Amino acid sequence: MTKDYKIEICANSVKSCLEAQKGGAYRVELCAGIPEGGTTPSYGDISLGRELLDIKLNIIIRPRGGDFLYSTLEHKIMLKDIEIAKKLGVDGVAIGCLTSNGEIDIIRNRELIEAAGEMSVTFHRAFDMCRDPFESLERIIDLGCDRILTSGQQPTADKGVELLKNLVSIGGDRIIIMPGSGVNANNISQLAIETGAKEFHFSAREPIESGMIYRNPNLKMGGTAVVINEFEVDVTSSNIVRSAINALENK
Repeated sequence: MTKDYKIEICANSVKSCLEAQKGGAYRVELCAGIPEGGTTPSYGDISLGRELLDIKLNIIIRPRGGDFLYSTLEHKIMLKDIEIAKKLGVDGVAIGCLTSNGEIDIIRNRELIEAAGEMSVTFHRAFDMCRDPFESLERIIDLGCDRILTSGQQPTADKGVELLKNLVSIGGDRIIIMPGSGVNANNISQLAIETGAKEFHFSAREPIESGMIYRNPNLKMGGTAVVINEFEVDVTSSNIVRSAINALENK
């Protein structure tokens, strides 16, 4: 892995974590609930991931999918999850709480950051739902977060290049801007050139067919509204990770 860049893989399982490590990733962000944008992984996933990984292990702290306006009860859950993550030796957490007006919730984010202690803190893509990205950038810097994961407030990072470039420039050495969403081996080198970013976040997953022979065609465990293939599992591929890293090194 080149010293100039750091690759963080969004891992949906311990298997994906291990593949990310094999491919040369610097860090993983372990998540459950990927179709919902990522939710806090289980105790078992975190514990075994920490046991088996030599690279950095971050986890997302997000009790549910949907918006980033959390209730008092949900906030208490996030504090408990950070407490567990710390006990299990996690390196960092990804957080993000907003107010109903689309601004950074200073009070709640500060409490989560204080709970994290010496763990690294990433402000996740809740940033992309903020009303004013530049005002939000300054508030996140003031809170003391280490980095912001963002697609430049667009569906994918390649569409958010202009904002990403501005965020990298304004943030300077005060905070790391880490592009994510739609980043892959085909566009990562161009994103690096156009934005000036040094850390990148992507999943590098490929579908693995289920081993089930009998498949009941009459129902889905997630209901009819869930548009996922329940007889297929997406797993990070070490080859895809390595391809992206090679693309960066050879740009």
